Amino acid sequence: MVAAKKKSAKAEGGGGGEDGEIFSASSFSSLGLHSNLCDQLQERLGFKGPTLVQAQAIPVILSGRHVLVNAATGTGKTVAYLAPVVHHLSLQDPRVQRSDGTFALVLVPTRELCLQVYEILQKLLHRFHWIVPGYVMGGEKREKEKARLRKGISILVATPGRLLDHLQHTASFTHTNLRWIIFDEADRILELGFGKEIEEILDLLGSRKHGKDSGASSKFEFERQNLLLSATLNEKVNHLAKMSLEKPVLIGMPDKKRQSITKFEPLGSSDSDTEEPQYSVKDTGSNNEDYRLPSQLTQRYVKVPCNARLAVLLSILKHLFERETSEKIVLFFSTCDAVDFHYSLISEFQFKPNSGPGSEIKQKFLGCKTFRLHGNMEQVDRRTTFETFKTEKSALLLSTDVSARGLDFPKVRCIIQYDSPGEATEYVHRVGRTARLGERGDSILFLQPIEIDYLKELEKHSVSLVEYPLLKVLDSFPLYGQQHVRKFVSIDAHPWVLALQKALEAFTDQPNIKTLAKNAFCSWVRAYTAHRGELKRIFVAKKLHLGHVAKSFALKEQPSLVGGSFHKQAQKRKREERQKGGMKKRKFTRKT
Repeated sequence: MVAAKKKSAKAEGGGGGEDGEIFSASSFSSLGLHSNLCDQLQERLGFKGPTLVQAQAIPVILSGRHVLVNAATGTGKTVAYLAPVVHHLSLQDPRVQRSDGTFALVLVPTRELCLQVYEILQKLLHRFHWIVPGYVMGGEKREKEKARLRKGISILVATPGRLLDHLQHTASFTHTNLRWIIFDEADRILELGFGKEIEEILDLLGSRKHGKDSGASSKFEFERQNLLLSATLNEKVNHLAKMSLEKPVLIGMPDKKRQSITKFEPLGSSDSDTEEPQYSVKDTGSNNEDYRLPSQLTQRYVKVPCNARLAVLLSILKHLFERETSEKIVLFFSTCDAVDFHYSLISEFQFKPNSGPGSEIKQKFLGCKTFRLHGNMEQVDRRTTFETFKTEKSALLLSTDVSARGLDFPKVRCIIQYDSPGEATEYVHRVGRTARLGERGDSILFLQPIEIDYLKELEKHSVSLVEYPLLKVLDSFPLYGQQHVRKFVSIDAHPWVLALQKALEAFTDQPNIKTLAKNAFCSWVRAYTAHRGELKRIFVAKKLHLGHVAKSFALKEQPSLVGGSFHKQAQKRKREERQKGGMKKRKFTRKT
C-alpha cells in the first residue's frame, strides 16, 4: 500500500499546518482541477484554497488510484472526493447525458448527511448543468425516487438500505457506466449495522476487489475507482477496505503515528488467479488508537452529582448564551425521549430568581431559539430542522447521535455532551461538529463522580480534557437576599442550584411535562446499561442512585414502576448468565 506524502510548509509557501487550515499559497488549480470548478469552490463554497487533506487527496484521486482517507472530522473531506469526480465528468468526451445513468455513487450513513453532500454537489455543478446530481434515502417516497432514477442521475448520493432496495427492485436504474463508489463516514455506516447491505451492494455492482465484472457493457472506457473515507480506523473498516480497495493510497495519517497505528502487510495467498498481492490496513492496537482532533478545539469536562445535572446544564447554557450574542450550540443526548423532554422543558421553562420586593415577573430562562433532531421524527421535520439550524446565527440544537457524523453546521461554537457517548470513538464525531476548517471551538463533557475514569479512557487515545470552571459560573448568578458563601460541601448544595432545581421540579409537575420526564428517565436508564466493552466497567448501572437520576429529570420522586422493572431486568440478566455458564460447564464435562 502506498502512502501519500505530506507537503512541507515551505513547499506550501509557509501556509501549512493543521488539517483544517487553508493553505494561502496553494490553489485548487495547482492540484489539477478544472478552472470553472475552482471558481465554484471559491464563490459558492467559500474556500480560499485547499485544506491539507484536500491538497493530499485530490491529486491522488485524479490519478485514478483507490484511496483510503483517514482524517479528522471537519477537514473538508467531502470536497476532497467530489471535486475530482466532477472534474473528470466535466471533461468526458462524448459529454455525459442523463440517459447514461449513474457514474458516481456516494454512500453515507444518515439522511441528514445525504442532504448535505447533495447540497454541496449542487453548488459544485452550477456551471456543469449536463451533470445531474440526485439522492435516494429512507423516509422519501420510492415512486418519486424511481422516476428520478429512470430519467438518469449522474452522481447519486444514497443511504445503504434505500440504495440496495433500488438495486434489487428498480429495473430502470442504470448503473452500467458506474466508475466511482465512495464510502463517506465508512466507520459509521458499519457501526449502524449496514455491513450486510454493503456486501450485497458490492456484489450487485461487481465491485468487490478481484471480483467479477458486473457483466454489462459501457460505452466509456475507464477503470473502476473506489474511495473510502473514515475518521477512525477499526476492524470493520479494515474488512471493508480489504473487500473493496485495490492497492489503495492511504491519506491523512501523520508519518510519526503511521507505524504505531497501522501496519501494512500482504494478506497471503488468494483464491484469485491473479498474482498481484493483496494489502490490508492491519490494526495493531485499535483499543489505543489516537483520536484525531483539531488543535484549535478546547476540550473541557464538568463533574456534577447526578441530582444536580439538569440545573447545572441550564446554568451553563444560560452563561454561554449571555456571554456571546451569536452562539450556536449542539447538545447531545443518548435517547430520543431525552431530547423530547429537554426540548419541551427548555422551550417553556420560566424562572424568577429574585423573589424579593419589586422583583421582575417570570421570564423564559433561556431566550435562544431551540431545535431538536432525532431518528424518531418525521422526515419532513428532520429536514426542516437541519436546514433551519444551519442558517441561524444563534441557536441551540438538542440531538441524538444522528447529528454526530459528517454534518457541517456553520459557526457552531460549542458542543455539549450531556450524556456520554456509547462508544469512546463517538466522542470524536460529536466534538467534530465544532472547530471545523480551522475555526475555534469548545466542547464540554458532563460526567458524574462515579464516571470520572472515562477521562483515563480518553487519555489512552491522546485526548486530554481540563476541568470547566463550574463554581465560577454558578457564583455569577444572583439570588435575592443571598450571597454565595462557600459553606456548601458539593455542587448540589449550591444556593443557585437548589433554587433552580426547586423551580424545575415545580414546572415538571405539569401532567404533559411529567409524562415526558418519566419516559426520558426510563429510556436513559436503559441506555446507561447498554454501554459496551471498556466503558461497561466505567458506566456501571448498579452504582446509579435511581432517586438521584429521577432528580436529573426534575422528578420529585423516582417512578417506582420504572425502578422496579429496571431491577427485575438486571436480575433476569444475572439468571440467564448463570444458566449459560452452567450449560458451558456441562458441555465441557461431556467432552472430557
